[in-house]
Amino acid sequence: MSFVPHTQNDIDAMLQAIGANSVENLFSEIPSSLMAHANLELPSALTELEATQLMSERADNTALVLNFLGAGSYEHFIPAAVWQLIGRGEFMTAYTPYQAEASQGTLQLIYEFQTLISELTGLPVANASMYDGASALAESALMALRLQKKATTIVVPRTVHPYYREVLRTFLAPMHFVIKEIDFDLKTGATPVAAYLNAHDEHTAAWIIPQPNFFGQLEAVDEITLAAKKANTLSIALVNPMALAMLNPPGKWGGVGVDIVCGEAQCMGVPMNSGGPYVGFMATQTEWVRQMPGRIVGRTTDMRGNKGFTLTLQAREQHIRRNKATSNFCTNQGLLMAAATIYMALMGSTGLLRVAQQSHANTRKLAESLAKLEGITFPFSGPYFHERVMQVPVNAKILLEKLKADNIVGGLALEAHYPELQNAILICVTETKTEKQLAAFVDAIKKKQNEIKQVEKELDVVQIG
Repeated sequence: MSFVPHTQNDIDAMLQAIGANSVENLFSEIPSSLMAHANLELPSALTELEATQLMSERADNTALVLNFLGAGSYEHFIPAAVWQLIGRGEFMTAYTPYQAEASQGTLQLIYEFQTLISELTGLPVANASMYDGASALAESALMALRLQKKATTIVVPRTVHPYYREVLRTFLAPMHFVIKEIDFDLKTGATPVAAYLNAHDEHTAAWIIPQPNFFGQLEAVDEITLAAKKANTLSIALVNPMALAMLNPPGKWGGVGVDIVCGEAQCMGVPMNSGGPYVGFMATQTEWVRQMPGRIVGRTTDMRGNKGFTLTLQAREQHIRRNKATSNFCTNQGLLMAAATIYMALMGSTGLLRVAQQSHANTRKLAESLAKLEGITFPFSGPYFHERVMQVPVNAKILLEKLKADNIVGGLALEAHYPELQNAILICVTETKTEKQLAAFVDAIKKKQNEIKQVEKELDVVQIG
């Protein structure tokens, strides 16, 4: 849906400029006999989200996909204004703003992104975005290792996204750094503080703390952050920024705050795009700013006292010797960073909170309905955000394939990444799902499970015979 920005004042000014009395005046050449005078019986007004969903349902030859897959890529509603603005040439074709005098608009946008991320995370300094969430985590680990010069080890829970852990290994293994993976509690789906403490030693540079974790569960972040501080190790928060709209920011965890925050901002105005490109973010305490990778846009004043923006702290390989750089990445995903900035500015703190609350509420509704089906359980107790692990009484992969045949993406089978979670599916619900869609998903699960059970019974009869 295109964004039409004209207000009544805009229309009046245009009519005055061209000398027309009204918009209808512009169509005076059309004979009255051809004009439609009947009552159109238009329906009551809809919100932009509701109108978009309605038109999608009515579109010809469109196979609508009902999506309940999250796992790091989230289907949130994006206001039309976001990509209408991003489509402008100033953003779409902009290059790195090395020349401040020619790039004030781009620099201000990056500055606004940094400010918004700083406000969300509760840390004083954020950089001009990262490549994606996974590489932002790896860069955060490298930053911690630089700060803890004699340290060689990063402690990472298995509740961190499996792909993020692979990227972490790709970054750290060639440098001979050690990654210690720690297990989660099978009852809560969260990582106990004791697991961190048992893995900690004098070689530890940092603990990674996901919030929410890969299973959608909320970790005991206050307790873990305080324990890290007492153990004289750095803490790295890996967060979903949408969840921060309703959760305590990492800068306040444990009353002391974490040292580094990173994550993926795809949920803020960036389409799912079949898995990318996305945009990462990073923030830190002021004392660590010179070891933060990427670059920062600063605000200053010129010789006439006018406000201006410029790149600063550009400790990247384009600007200094490669072996002295804090990062060898040459992109900050400027276009998608701009989309995330416009999205956050449009939504505001109230809008982001509503999205987060509605996503959580929809997840609760769906989980309560699914729990009434025979054989379905939710193994993890404790608080969660908008994802939950569901165990089904049939083969999870077969169930998901059957749902896919009906244009339903039912979630992610976890057994390949977590062998102990057999027939477990990670499901996600956002604010985009209606009551009707939630009910349709529950009905589809019930129907497909019965089909699978019937086939299994028939196979048992054949084998016995």
